[in-house]
Amino acid sequence: MASQTRGARTRQQLLDAAAAVFLECGYEGASMGEITKRAGLTKGAAYFHFSSKEALARSVLDEAVTTDGVLPQTLKLQELVDIAMGLAYRLPREPVQAAVLRLAVDNTARRLLGTAWPEWITVLTDVLVEAKRRGETLPHLDPVQTGRVVMSAWTGMSLVLDEVPSGADLEHHIASLLDHLLPSIAVPAVLAQLDTAPGRGARVALVPLGSTA
Repeated sequence: MASQTRGARTRQQLLDAAAAVFLECGYEGASMGEITKRAGLTKGAAYFHFSSKEALARSVLDEAVTTDGVLPQTLKLQELVDIAMGLAYRLPREPVQAAVLRLAVDNTARRLLGTAWPEWITVLTDVLVEAKRRGETLPHLDPVQTGRVVMSAWTGMSLVLDEVPSGADLEHHIASLLDHLLPSIAVPAVLAQLDTAPGRGARVALVPLGSTA
């Protein structure tokens, strides 16, 4: 058990270090040597867990698609909001999330690895399918298409506004995005109940499991 715990800890050290190096250097500029140095490990330890830089990058992508902290809500569309805002809070604070966005716009990495966007779209689509089943969405809503639109808009805003200083953080921008998109998704009675206030993302990301948000 102790060996398994050490192995899991070493693996996470490598993932965190790889994310930081990918974020700073891009995929082509990153090296296993720099990643292992940043992790404080030997190359032997690194290659025990990951056979190559590509394998490490794929694992970083896998780590990024998570809804940790998003708890079941009375309204399914609130869970959609919480996913979007929780990720907006986490992205600037978690190298793995930020590195995935950097890899997605790196032509070499995208051709080799793909992106996490299809998985995120599936997550959002599943929420929208259930929200529609419950009568929370407008009748004409297409969950698949809407999931694609939400994910595309979220990604575009995070990329564009990162280069356009405004004094507001990403969570504020995503709150504004949701305020623009949700009227075309939710029925009025549900729309009025959704919490998109900046600060929601922090509450979602930091809430202990078993609590309510």
